[in-house]
Amino acid sequence: MPTRQILLPNEDRSLSVYEPPDGRNWPKPSAPIRSRNLIAAAHVVCDPLGPDIRTIDWEATLAYRHVLRCYGLRVAEAMDTAQRGSELAWPQAKELILHSCAQGEAVACGAGTDQLDPATIHSLETIIHAYQEQCEWIEKCGGAVILMASRALARSAQSADDYRRVYGRVLSQLRDRAILHWLGPAFDPALTGYWGHNDLYAAADVCLSIIEENAACVDGIKLSLLGGRLEIAMRRRLPSGVRMYTGDDFNYVDLIRGDDQGHSDALLGIFDAIAPVASAALQALDRGNLDQYETILRPTEQLSRVVFEPPTSDYKTGIVFLAWLNGFQNHFRMLGGRESARTIVHLSRVFRLASEAGVLIDPDLACQRMRLLLEQSGIH
Repeated sequence: MPTRQILLPNEDRSLSVYEPPDGRNWPKPSAPIRSRNLIAAAHVVCDPLGPDIRTIDWEATLAYRHVLRCYGLRVAEAMDTAQRGSELAWPQAKELILHSCAQGEAVACGAGTDQLDPATIHSLETIIHAYQEQCEWIEKCGGAVILMASRALARSAQSADDYRRVYGRVLSQLRDRAILHWLGPAFDPALTGYWGHNDLYAAADVCLSIIEENAACVDGIKLSLLGGRLEIAMRRRLPSGVRMYTGDDFNYVDLIRGDDQGHSDALLGIFDAIAPVASAALQALDRGNLDQYETILRPTEQLSRVVFEPPTSDYKTGIVFLAWLNGFQNHFRMLGGRESARTIVHLSRVFRLASEAGVLIDPDLACQRMRLLLEQSGIH
Protein backbone atom coordinates (compact mmCIF):
# COMPACT_ATOMS: atom_id res chain seq x y z
CA MET A 1 0.00 0.00 0.00
CA PRO A 2 1.44 3.46 -0.92
CA THR A 3 2.82 5.49 1.99
CA ARG A 4 -0.04 7.99 2.12
CA GLN A 5 -2.84 5.39 1.92
CA ILE A 6 -4.19 4.02 5.17
CA LEU A 7 -6.79 1.41 6.11
CA LEU A 8 -9.46 2.90 8.39
CA PRO A 9 -12.33 1.18 10.21
CA ASN A 10 -15.93 2.28 9.65
CA GLU A 11 -18.90 2.24 12.02
CA ASP A 12 -20.30 -0.89 10.31
CA ARG A 13 -17.04 -2.72 11.19
CA SER A 14 -15.84 -2.67 7.58
CA LEU A 15 -12.45 -1.30 6.52
CA SER A 16 -11.78 1.22 3.75
CA VAL A 17 -8.69 2.68 2.17
CA TYR A 18 -8.23 6.39 2.70
CA GLU A 19 -5.60 8.71 1.27
CA PRO A 20 -5.27 12.12 2.96
CA PRO A 21 -4.78 15.18 0.78
CA ASP A 22 -1.55 17.17 0.92
CA GLY A 23 -1.00 19.27 4.00
CA ARG A 24 -1.36 23.04 3.99
CA ASN A 25 1.40 25.43 4.99
CA TRP A 26 -0.73 27.81 7.06
CA PRO A 27 0.94 31.20 7.56
CA LYS A 28 1.79 32.55 10.98
CA PRO A 29 0.63 36.13 11.52
CA SER A 30 3.19 38.86 10.97
CA ALA A 31 1.29 41.15 13.37
CA PRO A 32 -1.22 40.61 16.21
CA ILE A 33 -4.69 39.53 15.11
CA ARG A 34 -6.94 42.55 15.69
CA SER A 35 -10.47 41.77 14.52
CA ARG A 36 -11.28 39.34 17.35
CA ASN A 37 -9.84 38.29 20.70
CA LEU A 38 -8.71 34.69 20.19
CA ILE A 39 -7.97 32.44 23.17
CA ALA A 40 -7.23 28.73 23.00
CA ALA A 41 -7.92 26.57 26.03
CA ALA A 42 -4.71 24.54 26.10
CA HIS A 43 -4.24 20.84 26.89
CA VAL A 44 -1.53 19.33 29.06
CA VAL A 45 0.97 16.69 27.98
CA CYS A 46 1.27 13.62 30.17
CA ASP A 47 4.70 12.19 31.06
CA PRO A 48 4.45 8.48 30.14
CA LEU A 49 7.67 7.76 32.05
CA GLY A 50 6.49 9.47 35.22
CA PRO A 51 5.90 7.74 38.56
CA ASP A 52 2.12 7.71 38.03
CA ILE A 53 -0.46 8.30 35.31
CA ARG A 54 -1.09 11.90 36.40
CA THR A 55 2.48 13.17 35.93
CA ILE A 56 2.84 16.17 33.60
CA ASP A 57 5.60 16.54 31.01
CA TRP A 58 6.32 20.17 31.76
CA GLU A 59 8.71 20.76 28.87
CA ALA A 60 6.30 19.48 26.22
CA THR A 61 3.30 21.16 27.86
CA LEU A 62 4.94 24.58 27.92
CA ALA A 63 6.38 24.15 24.44
CA TYR A 64 2.88 23.73 23.08
CA ARG A 65 1.84 27.05 24.61
CA HIS A 66 4.59 28.61 22.51
CA VAL A 67 3.11 27.00 19.39
CA LEU A 68 -0.29 28.52 20.12
CA ARG A 69 1.21 31.97 20.66
CA CYS A 70 3.20 31.75 17.43
CA TYR A 71 -0.10 31.48 15.59
CA GLY A 72 -1.45 34.59 17.32
CA LEU A 73 -3.60 32.86 19.92
CA ARG A 74 -3.66 33.80 23.56
CA VAL A 75 -3.55 30.89 26.04
CA ALA A 76 -6.24 29.95 28.55
CA GLU A 77 -4.59 27.89 31.24
CA ALA A 78 -5.84 25.19 33.62
CA MET A 79 -9.29 24.99 32.05
CA ASP A 80 -11.50 22.02 31.19
CA THR A 81 -9.35 21.22 28.13
CA ALA A 82 -6.41 20.67 30.49
CA GLN A 83 -8.52 17.98 32.25
CA ARG A 84 -9.23 20.40 35.08
CA GLY A 85 -11.71 19.13 37.64
CA SER A 86 -11.01 15.51 36.78
CA GLU A 87 -7.43 14.32 36.27
CA LEU A 88 -5.88 17.76 36.89
CA ALA A 89 -6.45 18.72 40.52
CA TRP A 90 -5.85 22.15 42.04
CA PRO A 91 -2.28 21.46 43.32
CA GLN A 92 -1.14 20.57 39.79
CA ALA A 93 -3.19 23.41 38.31
CA LYS A 94 -1.33 25.83 40.61
CA GLU A 95 1.98 24.61 39.28
CA LEU A 96 0.73 24.77 35.69
CA ILE A 97 -0.42 28.38 36.15
CA LEU A 98 2.91 29.31 37.72
CA HIS A 99 4.98 27.81 34.89
CA SER A 100 2.76 29.17 32.13
CA CYS A 101 2.64 32.71 33.50
CA ALA A 102 6.43 32.63 33.92
CA GLN A 103 6.79 32.43 30.13
CA GLY A 104 6.12 36.16 30.13
CA GLU A 105 3.06 36.24 27.88
CA ALA A 106 -0.48 37.28 28.77
CA VAL A 107 -2.20 34.19 30.15
CA ALA A 108 -5.82 33.82 31.24
CA CYS A 109 -6.15 31.18 33.97
CA GLY A 110 -9.08 29.23 35.34
CA ALA A 111 -10.08 29.94 38.95
CA GLY A 112 -12.57 27.56 40.50
CA THR A 113 -13.38 25.83 43.75
CA ASP A 114 -12.05 22.36 42.97
CA GLN A 115 -10.12 22.19 46.24
CA LEU A 116 -13.56 21.58 47.80
CA ASP A 117 -15.43 18.27 47.75
CA PRO A 118 -18.18 18.79 45.13
CA ALA A 119 -20.39 16.15 46.76
CA THR A 120 -20.57 18.08 50.04
CA ILE A 121 -22.81 21.05 50.75
CA HIS A 122 -20.62 24.02 51.69
CA SER A 123 -21.40 27.42 53.13
CA LEU A 124 -21.27 30.33 50.71
CA GLU A 125 -18.38 31.79 52.70
CA THR A 126 -16.39 28.59 52.20
CA ILE A 127 -17.05 28.73 48.45
CA ILE A 128 -16.10 32.42 48.30
CA HIS A 129 -12.85 31.73 50.14
CA ALA A 130 -12.04 28.84 47.78
CA TYR A 131 -12.54 31.10 44.76
CA GLN A 132 -10.47 33.84 46.40
CA GLU A 133 -7.59 31.46 47.12
CA GLN A 134 -7.33 30.53 43.45
CA CYS A 135 -7.84 34.08 42.17
CA GLU A 136 -5.13 35.39 44.48
CA TRP A 137 -2.70 32.75 43.21
CA ILE A 138 -3.43 33.59 39.57
CA GLU A 139 -2.97 37.31 40.13
CA LYS A 140 0.21 36.68 42.13
CA CYS A 141 1.58 34.76 39.14
CA GLY A 142 0.65 37.61 36.80
CA GLY A 143 -2.29 35.92 35.09
CA ALA A 144 -5.77 37.16 34.26
CA VAL A 145 -8.68 35.41 35.98
CA ILE A 146 -11.30 33.26 34.31
CA LEU A 147 -13.97 32.53 36.91
CA MET A 148 -14.99 28.97 36.13
CA ALA A 149 -18.33 27.49 37.07
CA SER A 150 -18.22 25.85 40.50
CA ARG A 151 -19.54 22.36 41.19
CA ALA A 152 -19.55 23.20 44.89
CA LEU A 153 -21.72 26.26 44.25
CA ALA A 154 -24.09 24.31 42.01
CA ARG A 155 -24.44 21.73 44.81
CA SER A 156 -24.80 24.23 47.64
CA ALA A 157 -26.70 27.25 46.28
CA GLN A 158 -30.34 27.55 47.33
CA SER A 159 -31.35 30.35 44.98
CA ALA A 160 -30.16 32.73 42.29
CA ASP A 161 -29.34 35.23 45.03
CA ASP A 162 -26.66 32.86 46.30
CA TYR A 163 -24.93 33.11 42.94
CA ARG A 164 -25.21 36.90 43.06
CA ARG A 165 -23.62 36.97 46.50
CA VAL A 166 -20.71 34.68 45.59
CA TYR A 167 -19.88 36.26 42.23
CA GLY A 168 -20.34 39.79 43.55
CA ARG A 169 -17.91 39.20 46.42
CA VAL A 170 -15.28 37.46 44.34
CA LEU A 171 -15.38 39.91 41.44
CA SER A 172 -15.21 42.96 43.70
CA GLN A 173 -11.89 41.83 45.14
CA LEU A 174 -10.05 41.19 41.87
CA ARG A 175 -7.24 43.43 40.70
CA ASP A 176 -8.30 43.32 37.04
CA ARG A 177 -11.41 42.46 35.05
CA ALA A 178 -12.26 38.77 34.76
CA ILE A 179 -13.89 36.49 32.22
CA LEU A 180 -16.81 34.46 33.53
CA HIS A 181 -17.23 30.91 32.24
CA TRP A 182 -20.63 29.25 32.02
CA LEU A 183 -19.91 25.58 31.34
CA GLY A 184 -23.07 23.74 30.39
CA PRO A 185 -24.31 20.35 31.58
CA ALA A 186 -23.27 18.70 28.29
CA PHE A 187 -19.68 19.15 29.48
CA ASP A 188 -20.34 18.56 33.19
CA PRO A 189 -23.70 17.23 34.44
CA ALA A 190 -22.80 18.40 37.96
CA LEU A 191 -23.38 21.97 36.70
CA THR A 192 -27.03 21.36 35.80
CA GLY A 193 -29.21 24.15 37.18
CA TYR A 194 -26.38 26.67 37.31
CA TRP A 195 -27.41 30.25 38.17
CA GLY A 196 -30.35 28.75 40.06
CA HIS A 197 -32.43 27.56 37.08
CA ASN A 198 -32.70 24.46 34.91
CA ASP A 199 -34.21 26.54 32.12
CA LEU A 200 -31.26 28.02 30.22
CA TYR A 201 -33.03 31.27 29.32
CA ALA A 202 -34.04 31.88 32.94
CA ALA A 203 -30.47 31.07 33.98
CA ALA A 204 -29.20 33.51 31.36
CA ASP A 205 -31.32 36.29 32.91
CA VAL A 206 -29.60 35.71 36.26
CA CYS A 207 -26.16 35.54 34.67
CA LEU A 208 -26.77 38.79 32.79
CA SER A 209 -28.00 40.53 35.92
CA ILE A 210 -24.81 39.52 37.75
CA ILE A 211 -22.72 40.88 34.87
CA GLU A 212 -24.69 44.13 34.86
CA GLU A 213 -24.24 44.55 38.61
CA ASN A 214 -20.49 43.96 38.29
CA ALA A 215 -19.80 45.28 34.78
CA ALA A 216 -16.73 47.23 35.83
CA CYS A 217 -15.14 43.95 36.98
CA VAL A 218 -16.07 41.80 33.97
CA ASP A 219 -14.12 41.65 30.71
CA GLY A 220 -16.53 39.12 29.20
CA ILE A 221 -18.27 35.81 29.49
CA LYS A 222 -17.44 32.51 27.84
CA LEU A 223 -20.55 30.53 26.96
CA SER A 224 -20.08 26.76 26.58
CA LEU A 225 -23.65 25.64 25.93
CA LEU A 226 -23.35 24.33 22.33
CA GLY A 227 -26.31 26.39 21.21
CA GLY A 228 -25.78 29.53 19.15
CA ARG A 229 -29.23 31.08 19.56
CA LEU A 230 -28.87 31.67 23.30
CA GLU A 231 -25.36 33.04 22.85
CA ILE A 232 -26.57 35.58 20.29
CA ALA A 233 -29.48 36.59 22.53
CA MET A 234 -27.13 37.11 25.49
CA ARG A 235 -24.53 38.87 23.35
CA ARG A 236 -27.05 41.52 22.37
CA ARG A 237 -27.90 42.20 26.01
CA LEU A 238 -24.40 42.52 27.42
CA PRO A 239 -23.40 45.88 28.90
CA SER A 240 -21.17 48.07 26.77
CA GLY A 241 -17.55 46.99 26.99
CA VAL A 242 -18.30 43.41 28.07
CA ARG A 243 -17.34 40.79 25.49
CA MET A 244 -19.04 37.56 24.52
CA TYR A 245 -16.42 34.81 24.17
CA THR A 246 -17.92 31.91 22.30
CA GLY A 247 -17.22 28.53 23.82
CA ASP A 248 -19.56 26.88 21.30
CA ASP A 249 -17.44 24.25 19.57
CA PHE A 250 -20.38 23.40 17.28
CA ASN A 251 -21.23 26.85 15.85
CA TYR A 252 -18.18 29.06 16.23
CA VAL A 253 -17.77 30.00 12.56
CA ASP A 254 -20.99 32.04 12.40
CA LEU A 255 -20.70 33.30 15.97
CA ILE A 256 -17.20 34.71 15.43
CA ARG A 257 -18.17 36.15 12.06
CA GLY A 258 -21.16 37.84 13.68
CA ASP A 259 -24.01 39.87 12.23
CA ASP A 260 -25.06 43.51 11.91
CA GLN A 261 -25.60 43.64 15.70
CA GLY A 262 -22.25 42.30 16.82
CA HIS A 263 -19.94 39.32 16.98
CA SER A 264 -18.41 36.93 19.47
CA ASP A 265 -14.75 36.70 20.37
CA ALA A 266 -13.47 33.18 21.02
CA LEU A 267 -12.25 31.07 23.93
CA LEU A 268 -12.37 27.57 22.51
CA GLY A 269 -10.98 24.14 23.25
CA ILE A 270 -11.03 23.17 19.57
CA PHE A 271 -8.64 26.05 18.82
CA ASP A 272 -5.97 24.07 20.72
CA ALA A 273 -6.21 21.42 18.00
CA ILE A 274 -6.72 23.63 14.93
CA ALA A 275 -4.57 26.64 15.84
CA PRO A 276 -2.82 27.03 12.44
CA VAL A 277 -6.13 26.85 10.55
CA ALA A 278 -7.97 29.14 12.98
CA SER A 279 -5.12 31.64 12.77
CA ALA A 280 -5.21 31.69 8.96
CA ALA A 281 -8.98 32.20 9.00
CA LEU A 282 -8.79 35.11 11.43
CA GLN A 283 -5.95 36.67 9.47
CA ALA A 284 -8.36 36.65 6.51
CA LEU A 285 -11.01 38.27 8.70
CA ASP A 286 -8.50 40.94 9.67
CA ARG A 287 -8.11 41.70 5.96
CA GLY A 288 -11.88 41.92 5.57
CA ASN A 289 -11.96 38.82 3.38
CA LEU A 290 -15.09 37.11 4.73
CA ASP A 291 -15.24 34.55 1.93
CA GLN A 292 -11.73 33.33 2.65
CA TYR A 293 -12.46 33.25 6.37
CA GLU A 294 -15.47 31.04 5.65
CA THR A 295 -13.62 28.78 3.22
CA ILE A 296 -10.77 28.14 5.66
CA LEU A 297 -12.66 27.74 8.93
CA ARG A 298 -15.99 26.16 7.95
CA PRO A 299 -14.58 22.64 7.31
CA THR A 300 -13.16 22.54 10.83
CA GLU A 301 -16.63 22.80 12.33
CA GLN A 302 -17.64 19.33 11.14
CA LEU A 303 -14.44 18.00 12.70
CA SER A 304 -15.20 19.82 15.94
CA ARG A 305 -18.72 18.40 16.10
CA VAL A 306 -17.26 14.89 16.02
CA VAL A 307 -14.51 15.68 18.55
CA PHE A 308 -17.18 17.07 20.91
CA GLU A 309 -19.90 14.50 20.27
CA PRO A 310 -21.45 12.82 23.35
CA PRO A 311 -20.15 12.06 25.84
CA THR A 312 -18.94 15.62 25.32
CA SER A 313 -16.58 15.58 28.29
CA ASP A 314 -14.40 13.09 26.38
CA TYR A 315 -13.56 15.69 23.72
CA LYS A 316 -10.15 16.13 25.32
CA THR A 317 -9.10 12.75 23.91
CA GLY A 318 -9.57 14.10 20.39
CA ILE A 319 -7.66 17.28 21.20
CA VAL A 320 -4.59 15.37 22.43
CA PHE A 321 -4.91 12.86 19.58
CA LEU A 322 -4.64 15.67 17.00
CA ALA A 323 -1.67 17.24 18.79
CA TRP A 324 0.09 13.86 18.59
CA LEU A 325 -0.77 13.35 14.91
CA ASN A 326 0.66 16.80 14.14
CA GLY A 327 3.95 16.05 15.88
CA PHE A 328 3.50 18.50 18.75
CA GLN A 329 4.06 15.67 21.26
CA ASN A 330 5.78 12.33 20.84
CA HIS A 331 3.09 10.08 22.31
CA PHE A 332 -0.66 9.68 22.62
CA ARG A 333 -1.01 9.47 26.38
CA MET A 334 -3.20 11.55 28.71
CA LEU A 335 -3.44 12.17 32.42
CA GLY A 336 -5.33 9.34 34.05
CA GLY A 337 -5.14 7.17 30.93
CA ARG A 338 -7.95 9.13 29.27
CA GLU A 339 -6.59 8.40 25.79
CA SER A 340 -8.75 5.26 25.99
CA ALA A 341 -11.98 7.28 26.36
CA ARG A 342 -12.73 7.20 22.61
CA THR A 343 -12.97 4.18 20.31
CA ILE A 344 -10.67 3.51 17.38
CA VAL A 345 -13.65 4.04 15.06
CA HIS A 346 -14.26 7.50 16.56
CA LEU A 347 -10.58 8.42 16.28
CA SER A 348 -10.56 7.26 12.67
CA ARG A 349 -13.43 9.64 11.90
CA VAL A 350 -11.46 12.44 13.59
CA PHE A 351 -8.42 11.55 11.49
CA ARG A 352 -10.39 11.64 8.24
CA LEU A 353 -12.17 14.94 9.02
CA ALA A 354 -8.95 16.56 10.22
CA SER A 355 -7.33 15.60 6.94
CA GLU A 356 -10.15 17.08 4.88
CA ALA A 357 -10.14 20.29 6.94
CA GLY A 358 -6.42 20.91 6.46
CA VAL A 359 -5.68 20.37 10.14
CA LEU A 360 -3.01 17.70 9.57
CA ILE A 361 0.12 19.69 8.83
CA ASP A 362 2.26 16.71 7.77
CA PRO A 363 -0.03 13.96 6.41
CA ASP A 364 2.85 11.48 6.04
CA LEU A 365 3.73 11.77 9.73
CA ALA A 366 0.05 11.63 10.67
CA CYS A 367 -0.43 8.43 8.64
CA GLN A 368 2.63 6.86 10.21
CA ARG A 369 1.33 7.58 13.70
CA MET A 370 -2.23 6.56 12.86
CA ARG A 371 -0.98 3.17 11.65
CA LEU A 372 0.72 2.61 14.99
CA LEU A 373 -2.58 3.24 16.76
CA LEU A 374 -4.55 1.06 14.35
CA GLU A 375 -2.12 -1.83 14.84
CA GLN A 376 -2.84 -1.77 18.57
CA SER A 377 -6.48 -2.51 17.65
CA GLY A 378 -5.50 -5.35 15.30
CA ILE A 379 -5.97 -3.34 12.10
CA HIS A 380 -3.11 -3.83 9.63
